[in-house]
Amino acid sequence: MSTTALLPEDELRSTWRHRAWTLAGSLAILASFLTAARRVVSSSGLPTADLFAVAMAAFAGYSLADLATGVYHWLIDNYGGAGTPLFGAQIVEFQEHHRLPSTITRRDPCNNLHELARAAALALVPTGAALSSADALAAAHAFAGALAACLVLSQQFHAWAHERRPARLPPGVTALQRAGVLVSRAQHAAHHRKAHNSNYCIVSGMWNGVLDGYKVLEAAEKVIYFATGVQPRSWGMKL
Repeated sequence: MSTTALLPEDELRSTWRHRAWTLAGSLAILASFLTAARRVVSSSGLPTADLFAVAMAAFAGYSLADLATGVYHWLIDNYGGAGTPLFGAQIVEFQEHHRLPSTITRRDPCNNLHELARAAALALVPTGAALSSADALAAAHAFAGALAACLVLSQQFHAWAHERRPARLPPGVTALQRAGVLVSRAQHAAHHRKAHNSNYCIVSGMWNGVLDGYKVLEAAEKVIYFATGVQPRSWGMKL
């Protein structure tokens, strides 16, 4: 019997609430991109320059999302426990994911995305309003939209990185993984080796080489240990 069968199927299905929040987050992200597009069209500057600025801002959001998922993933993997306020349930889920990594591919998509989509919906509405009231450039809206989109979809990129049969992936996803646009299956597999202490980023993985190669997170763990006496789980401690 597969170990993934130990999880009830009801925990893997999305509910109407999951779908509603996923839709709300998607609409908020779409609104950011539409606002960016409207500002480019209505701009009195050079369209080419505006489009380049929007593209660069969107890439910056995409890059920052990869770094953010890596740092967050590292923190959740290594610190806190079931009783940690706000994050306790996620910490337990991440440890369960290490035990049963393939379960993520069996979840309905909205089941994986809804919490991040809810955060995007709640954050982007006031952010978009503030940017609009400040008459911010199109690039600012593009940055916010790309950052939110990549953070919300990071769990889907994560699930695709766990797919053992590439033929089951949507068309184009395998090519994007190979090109490094999305985190690859090989790169993320390295995270699931015992200790789980590398390759934390799950959007594109572009920051994994920096964080691991320069031992940035390892240095942070030592600082935290010397300051608090708390060891990360990757040093051998368990939840």
